[in-house]
Amino acid sequence: MKLYPLFADLSHRAVLVVGGGAVAERKIAGLLGAQAQVTVNAPTLTPQLQRWAAEGRIAHRRDAFQESWLDRVWLVVAATSDVELNQVIATFAGLRRIFVNVVDDAALSSFHVPAVVDRAPLTIAISSGGEAPMLARLLRERLETLLDHSLGALATLAARLRRRIRLRHPDLAARRRFYESLFTGPVATLLRQGRPEEARQAAEQALATVSAASTGSVVLVGAGPGDPGLLTLRALRALNEADVILHDRLVSAEVLDLARRDAERIEVGKQAGHHHTTQDGIHALLLQHARAGRRIVRLKGGDPFVFGRGGEELEFLRDHGIPYEVVPGITAAVACAAYAGVPLTHRDHAQSVRFVTAHCQSSRDTLDWAALAQERQTLAVYMGVAELGELRARLIERGREPSTPFALIENGSRPEQRVITGTLANLAERAAFHAVRSPALLILGEVAALAASLAWFGSPPLGATVHEIPVPSVARPVRADILAAVHRA
Repeated sequence: MKLYPLFADLSHRAVLVVGGGAVAERKIAGLLGAQAQVTVNAPTLTPQLQRWAAEGRIAHRRDAFQESWLDRVWLVVAATSDVELNQVIATFAGLRRIFVNVVDDAALSSFHVPAVVDRAPLTIAISSGGEAPMLARLLRERLETLLDHSLGALATLAARLRRRIRLRHPDLAARRRFYESLFTGPVATLLRQGRPEEARQAAEQALATVSAASTGSVVLVGAGPGDPGLLTLRALRALNEADVILHDRLVSAEVLDLARRDAERIEVGKQAGHHHTTQDGIHALLLQHARAGRRIVRLKGGDPFVFGRGGEELEFLRDHGIPYEVVPGITAAVACAAYAGVPLTHRDHAQSVRFVTAHCQSSRDTLDWAALAQERQTLAVYMGVAELGELRARLIERGREPSTPFALIENGSRPEQRVITGTLANLAERAAFHAVRSPALLILGEVAALAASLAWFGSPPLGATVHEIPVPSVARPVRADILAAVHRA
């Protein structure tokens, strides 16, 4: 975040604006709306500024700018066409640690005036840090059409009731639920219909109603592979309603940033050999917070029902009478393949796709390797980075061609995504050469070869180079056709 957002209380505080043209007029209009005491320094003024000066709404100084005028001001706006004068004003203001805005010069400015959506007392400010002001204005125009003007009256009503609401609902979770019903229920509807007195009465009635203590609930949410843009709208809504978020290690920081700021975040990540929180521990946390009446989001990378143990957690919640719902996510195989330009099925190459996990001995021993080795199908292998050598050996033993293409996708859908391509014969060596680390997903099958031509996101795929000499390490005598495939790769 380049700039720290804040809202300044300028009521009855001195502000100096240097410049008397149309740009200065726009800045002064906003300052007067905030009830600032504005002094304008300019030899001439626009007609509107002249009227405001005649009415006593602003003070006017015609002589040249003087440093002493900064003695008691809180903010300075330099809105002149004189570049050197703007530089002088910015320098003096900086020496005095006074925030200054130099119009159309982001480098000289220590604060920026945002595009504003005004639903007083509710205010929405949009800033591009001075880099793209027209984009900020475009966003403001869009928000103006989305946000009803009754929001200001709703905010005012909530402010009048705030102290009573806190006394009536000392528990934060219960208070939040009351506010949400106030902002989205009949009270808000009445205000939109222009019936403020009836809205006030409805709010008073809701405040007087005794609500029984309720059991909390759990929403099992799929966070997708990492790109926050892949979250569903329902997932975003759940994150903004949650009191507690239990999240996996691989849930990206960008996704967590979309959650409500005051929600409690608890990492319950598990990875091979390092179980920070056991599954029983996760169950205990779900039960503890639900019985305390909290709304919980159990946030899982990818989709909770694809190698996410979501079914086990729902069984636990059902057995303990905890209400739950599921918000699916885009599973890693679908997302990573799409971001690597690899179609999981293709009329010419693959008529089926299998999702496989092979991260431990027990899971490997239960797989039907003969079926997995069949051609014209795609294998999407989760959590298999540490077992690529054994995976290759078992597939080749069951008849999968060593020349079968693969695409190994690390950090799929994230800015740091890497795609490593090759053939089954050199899979483990290529992964080791590029130091592939979890999270990574393996796509094996004829479709993987399309990554070279269909890639669209991030860096181009890393194909084999003449500097790499992969040597297969399969757990059986190496056949001549394997060696030939290795040299061809």
